[in-house]
Amino acid sequence: MSACLRLCTAASCRSRGATELLEHCRKALASDQAQLRVKEVGCLGPCSDGPLLAIDPTDRLLSLQEVNGSDLETSLAEALQRGNDATGLKQWQPSGSRELSPDEPFLNLQRRLVLGRCGVVDPESLADALAAGAWQQLPRVLEQNDPPAVIEIVRRSGLRGRGGAGYPTGLKWATVAAMPGSQKVVVCNADEGDPGAFMDRTLMEGDPHTLLEGMAIAAFAVGAQQGFIYVRAEYPLAIERLRTAISAAEQQGWLGRGIGGSGFSFEIELRVGAGAYVCGEETALIHSIEGRRGVPRPRPPYPAEHGVFGLPTLINNVETFGNIPALLELGVEAYGTGTKVFSLTGHVQRSGVLEVPMGTSLRTIVETMGGGAPQGRQIKAVQTGGPSGGCVPASALDSPVDYDSLKALGTIMGSGGMVVLDDTTNMVDIAAFFIAFSREESCGKCIPCRSGTVQLEMLLRKLLERRGQVADLEQLEALCHTVADASLCGLGQSAPKPVLSTLRHFRGDYLALLPAAEVQR
Repeated sequence: MSACLRLCTAASCRSRGATELLEHCRKALASDQAQLRVKEVGCLGPCSDGPLLAIDPTDRLLSLQEVNGSDLETSLAEALQRGNDATGLKQWQPSGSRELSPDEPFLNLQRRLVLGRCGVVDPESLADALAAGAWQQLPRVLEQNDPPAVIEIVRRSGLRGRGGAGYPTGLKWATVAAMPGSQKVVVCNADEGDPGAFMDRTLMEGDPHTLLEGMAIAAFAVGAQQGFIYVRAEYPLAIERLRTAISAAEQQGWLGRGIGGSGFSFEIELRVGAGAYVCGEETALIHSIEGRRGVPRPRPPYPAEHGVFGLPTLINNVETFGNIPALLELGVEAYGTGTKVFSLTGHVQRSGVLEVPMGTSLRTIVETMGGGAPQGRQIKAVQTGGPSGGCVPASALDSPVDYDSLKALGTIMGSGGMVVLDDTTNMVDIAAFFIAFSREESCGKCIPCRSGTVQLEMLLRKLLERRGQVADLEQLEALCHTVADASLCGLGQSAPKPVLSTLRHFRGDYLALLPAAEVQR
């Protein structure tokens, strides 16, 4: 491997001055006669230590958080004068930087299948992606020309949708493939709107070609010719890099008509949404793609039968498609139970994006990899699944993170947002935050969601202002079940979950807000 500097310029590191540091690196290299180059890459992992710089071929990882740009430029120029080998870069460490050991749990406990090339390749360079192994599985699939065999591999792998519902991916693909008609559609749901979630954004910003290849393989398997990526406008860098990647893939012949000289054609369009949370719901998303107001409709018919423009439509999220190239490369046995990408945030010492084997315990992720709560504090809960999820108490940290274990605790894995809460947190306040989010994002089509979330928030505010009675607590719980049972779509049906999970695991926080005489009665 030739000497190279990889500087993360994804959204998080950009917000901390990565683009300015990039310019200083380029200035230092401008007068260098060596072959050293600096390239922009996506997320390197521990965002709380950003901006981050990796040095190849040594694979050293430096945090540049306290580094002055001018000092970096001078220091790098001096190192290059010594040579970009053992006498120069191998020992180079600019003033103020901090080296992260590869043995740190945040780094060495990961199994990066979906994010394998994220932080390694320049997301705007197809050549870089190809050199790192992108677009190798689609040609194999086309050569074998056996769509049912692809679906069978996905089914045998046990891969479930990473967007939240956890529906078996192979079954969904088989359903769409079995639909009659010569025109079908594949949609990538990239409308990532959960508070604290940025996993999908990370992949789109860092390695868009893995997503595109996964979509193309899915399209071949189910017989689709048209694809859409529905991404929210709040992700401008992801949109820019996706557009660049789609254009490059079209020029290379991996997207478009007659791919790889075969009879398979597949085109992808970007659809930029305005950022309505409800558009993450499949039927609302379909309406928005069609140019209509993004509101849900009753199901059935399901998108597999009647989707975009009435055509059979396969909808998966970013991470689900991102699994496909790695699954085909490894095979079912080596793929095992797969992985899950999480964005770890909140009251934790090290935050960022990580990918771990499915079934890794919450304690390993939060305490071992994330370093636990800030100094002097204790973890109180971990919120998973965003507004559709719930809070897991610290006493259950040894639970494995998988679909069924989290469901038993009253929450969901969701798309992978994981917010750590320490012992300074009032869980009623957390419940009120998520209900306010759902109330704000409700499309208003059905009354249980439109009015129910308003009433739930009013009850929670009343409790937080210490004006509540025991009867309010009973009404709160009853109304949660009504909203969950009677709402039209997943947003309303899951909106009460943060309240119900906090009532289940942290009832003491609610009782502490009531008059003592009432509680003792």
